Amino acid sequence: MSRILAIDYGTKRTGLAVTDPLRIIASALDTVPTPEILGYLAKYCASEPVECFIVGFPRHEDGNPAQVVPEIEKFVEKLKKQFPDKPVIYEDERYTSREASRIILQSVNKKSKRREKGLVDRIAAALILEQYMQAHHWG
Repeated sequence: MSRILAIDYGTKRTGLAVTDPLRIIASALDTVPTPEILGYLAKYCASEPVECFIVGFPRHEDGNPAQVVPEIEKFVEKLKKQFPDKPVIYEDERYTSREASRIILQSVNKKSKRREKGLVDRIAAALILEQYMQAHHWG
């Protein structure tokens, strides 16, 4: 079986998460500088089978799209061009960064580790992936 890969796109850094091949577990994968994300994904997909991409779609509390959405849409167009055989699915990512920060505060003891900005991005991507998997595969 192939993996499902989630992307928490950011203007500076992009968090990634992936399922195991059996799609039982969603795990944080990496945080990549955003300008390098397409190259990173090309290398990853060359070494691991990936069925589809789940891209976080940020919304405000009232449901309106966040300011970064036009940049995400541009990124998704490039992603679709580079990987025309892989579906790209948007997943509402409301509150995932806030929840990721809460998880880090509760589970990471070292203050220096809690300050690592990339950690929030990876965990947010894992939360996006878990949310998608719960709604479409596990639930």
